[in-house]
Amino acid sequence: MTQRFKFTLAATDGRARTGAIQMMRGEIRTPAFMPVGTAATVKAMKPEAVRATGADIILGNTYHLMLRPGAERVARLGGLHNFMNWDRPILTDSGGYQVMSLSDLNKLTEKGVEFRSHIDGSKHMLTPERSMEIQRLLGSDIVMAFDECPRADRPRDEIAASMELSMRWAARSREGFDSGEEHADRSALFGIQQGSLDQELRAISAQKLTDIGFDGYAVGGLAVGEGQEAMFGVLDYAPAMLPEDRPRYLMGVGKPDDLVGAVERGIDMFDCVLPTRSGRNGQAFTWSGPLNMRNARHAEDTGPIDERCECPTCGKYSRAYIHHLIKSGEILGAMLVTEHNLAFYQSLMAAMRDAIAQQRFAAFAADFRRDYLRK
Repeated sequence: MTQRFKFTLAATDGRARTGAIQMMRGEIRTPAFMPVGTAATVKAMKPEAVRATGADIILGNTYHLMLRPGAERVARLGGLHNFMNWDRPILTDSGGYQVMSLSDLNKLTEKGVEFRSHIDGSKHMLTPERSMEIQRLLGSDIVMAFDECPRADRPRDEIAASMELSMRWAARSREGFDSGEEHADRSALFGIQQGSLDQELRAISAQKLTDIGFDGYAVGGLAVGEGQEAMFGVLDYAPAMLPEDRPRYLMGVGKPDDLVGAVERGIDMFDCVLPTRSGRNGQAFTWSGPLNMRNARHAEDTGPIDERCECPTCGKYSRAYIHHLIKSGEILGAMLVTEHNLAFYQSLMAAMRDAIAQQRFAAFAADFRRDYLRK
């Protein structure tokens, strides 16, 4: 039988790690970046083009998919993989963050969150059990426990109470996941560490999650406006609180220099909308830093976005042409820059994997920061 879930560390260099997750739908090389396919699509990209950038796994969004087209409908149509023509692993988030952030009218209780849809105002209830059911109906490969993510500027007692609630929800998520026999036999469940910027609360959360037991562990509650310095401050200790033999996933991160700093601190998995959202807005990421393709200096530049990039966009299209497309509002401009950005992110992950394997990660990180952050 094909492996349900197995994480293997191949090499470490300082706290940086490289390895692989084996799942039924394929291998996920770590450190891994997951393009975000919120509504069953990575925006401006065909699934086969996403795979061609080097992506081993993508992320789907429970909140958006439960509202439209609906988890039950996706299940009737053969599951999310069949629906969107992606045959490799998919991680689905729990929906909790979007419920809190997108709905102005929500009611939080021990049971879960009652909220109104941002689409049509219809009322819904999302609980740990319902989140597990939705992710099962979607056919997720990696399922996230249901949690609450408070803002970092809330009083400590509120953050502590929220963390404790998330840990009770984590236990219910574990029970709900395990009750779906087919799901438990095919998929993996990740718990989410909370505690905001408080080291003591992070330690309590990590211990409670470890006691419950999960296939992997996420560091949640970061990348919500606290800034890179504060985020790195938490990552200096939070990953080491989690089991060493399980993958560690930093949710919602981030900029290329965020990724390098987080891998340096022991993170294995990432997701972020930045490469696709920036692509639609004409921002391209390169080894020499981000570029605004709207700028007039690109108007007659016949070179590629990035001389070091081997993606189809850089191989076939000039900065001048892409500048024209972006300025003209042409859809192709968003498509080309998005393709390049996703390829750049995957090239960055591959370069980090190689550097760790060759025991030269510190030098790689220093060189990257020198080139990427220069003015």
